[in-house]
Amino acid sequence: MRIYDIIHKKRKGEELTDEEIKFFVSESVNGNIKDYQITALLMAICFNGMSARETSTLTIAMAESGDTVDLSSIDGYTVDKHSTGGVGDKTTLIVTPIVAALGGKVAKMSGRGLGHTGGTVDKLESIEGFRTTLSGNDFLNQVNKIGLCVVGQSGDLAPADKKFYALRNDTATVDCIPLIASSIMSKKLAAGSKGIVLDVKTGSGAFMKSVEESEALAKTMVEIGNAAGRDTVAVITNMDIPLGNAVGNSLEVIEAVETLKGNGCEDLTTVCIELASNMLTLVTGKDKATCVEMAKGAIADGSALNKLKEMVSEQGGNPEWISDTSLFPKAEHSFEIKAESDGYICSMDAEKIGVASLLLGAGRNTKEDVLDFSAGIILKAKTGDKVAKGETIATLYANDETKFESASQKFNEAVGFSTDPVEKQPLIYSVIREK
Repeated sequence: MRIYDIIHKKRKGEELTDEEIKFFVSESVNGNIKDYQITALLMAICFNGMSARETSTLTIAMAESGDTVDLSSIDGYTVDKHSTGGVGDKTTLIVTPIVAALGGKVAKMSGRGLGHTGGTVDKLESIEGFRTTLSGNDFLNQVNKIGLCVVGQSGDLAPADKKFYALRNDTATVDCIPLIASSIMSKKLAAGSKGIVLDVKTGSGAFMKSVEESEALAKTMVEIGNAAGRDTVAVITNMDIPLGNAVGNSLEVIEAVETLKGNGCEDLTTVCIELASNMLTLVTGKDKATCVEMAKGAIADGSALNKLKEMVSEQGGNPEWISDTSLFPKAEHSFEIKAESDGYICSMDAEKIGVASLLLGAGRNTKEDVLDFSAGIILKAKTGDKVAKGETIATLYANDETKFESASQKFNEAVGFSTDPVEKQPLIYSVIREK
């Protein structure tokens, strides 16, 4: 079998066999296929697409290209949640304690932030002493003990994805649904959970800018997951506006804690209840309405907040920081952005707001950049809100006040105003399950 023939076949728009796809993945990881040949096939896939069978085979081959996590020693139904990335997306910090408090077993590996999107691992590391690196046994033992563990990605999970993604990023083949789906789902399959709930973001702050694109991606990923024997659900959620009011690491942890106390803003709470209830339908087999009430109950009775404290304590963090969020270090400087006239906020470019937070020190341009955990943005008004001239619409936080000029300029570019009232956007567009 030759990679030349496989490239030629896909370039002509023909379907690849399972054996050809597996050969491509394994030989790429082994270093027997040149980067320019990998890129040629990825480009051919980008132009000509892949069938559901091809995409599923590619994903499973990528998942099996390195380490896989064996969760069979965990007593109970293991369920994972994955977001395609967004601004202000701290849902893992809220959803996973809710599900664990209600009997789900959440053994989760999360990533770090890069560019305009934040990372769950970075947010957790803003808590004093919190460890995101555990041994495999400690990871499994903690899930068995308290039902919840969130760590950074470890080992050599889906090395084919790492190789392919780096080449896709350099050759303009990132925006291809079969390649996006296989990238995301290969890591989820390798992570081992029985159930997977996907939070597929759509809008200005998301990778997929339209609802139609997001639904196409979601359907592909649900098909892959179910074909691999995993119970898979996808929720299409709005990322035209930052989720919640906080953007930045410790600021988002504080907002997550407030949400678990029952004091969360409407949009963040709504999305978290939607995600948690879909996870709980997989865990319990109960209907959606019942699971919604269960999720709300775990917030109301404090059990979800207590589960977050348990996880923080088990992973070396100081649970007092969850009990009293005033213990989080505060940025030395703040800067208020005010409305220049009376009117309504008619649009917010979430990606630009994410970049503004990055410019304050809350994000990374490269993996080597050092984060300022206390930097970020608190939104005081969002799309659809009426504002008066001189009213504060956002407060920027940083430990270096010279960063306010560029960050405030970027933030102002992100916000549009209108003299006419603006209709609020939906938060949840659709839920996709196996037919």
